[in-house]
Amino acid sequence: MKKKNIVLSFDLDNTLIDNKEGIVNSFNYALRKFNLQEMSKFKVEKMIGIPLNEMFANVTNLNPSKMCIAFRDYYATKGIFQANLLLGVIDKLDELHKLSFQLGIITSKRQDMAIKIVKILKIYKYFNYILGESDDVKSKLDPKLKDILYRMYPDKKKIIIIGDHPKDAMLSKFLGCPFIGVLTGFHSSEDLKSQRTNKILILDSVNEITTEHINSLI
Repeated sequence: MKKKNIVLSFDLDNTLIDNKEGIVNSFNYALRKFNLQEMSKFKVEKMIGIPLNEMFANVTNLNPSKMCIAFRDYYATKGIFQANLLLGVIDKLDELHKLSFQLGIITSKRQDMAIKIVKILKIYKYFNYILGESDDVKSKLDPKLKDILYRMYPDKKKIIIIGDHPKDAMLSKFLGCPFIGVLTGFHSSEDLKSQRTNKILILDSVNEITTEHINSLI
């Protein structure tokens, strides 16, 4: 199979980047703005990977939309710059790109923010697409996201979803695609495997992905 026909679709937070500081600071800024008690760094980090409105709904009965607006106000001006690429990620992206794999991103972040942060970290050039939440797409499991992806790549068997969160494993099942789980987030191999039983591979990080791994799933 030609590598240029295989699509590697990455999650963003805790898969390619460490943005925990920016997310925690933005989350607690929103809580403070509405006179709520700040949460510990650990508790906020454990929620990273689910949609932002769900994060707020988990901790308060206040309107999550208003909380999200406050979060994004801080994130757009400060939090977005509090991110770093995980160790070795740029070398792996460069390697996969040179091998002619098509690369993309599907994230729970707002799409416009995801594009900005990828540009700030200077990896935008590697990706054929960056898909995130928008006015039309509300989550990774939104049927509209599936429609967008399938319009670009009708052969779903050649797409591999890569991520650190059980939601990424769920996404791969939702799309009917293989899944590579990475352990650079807060979830165990068992957490990831709980979402599906076949076409799944667990690695310590994105850096460990090889053409052999990819070919074994396609």
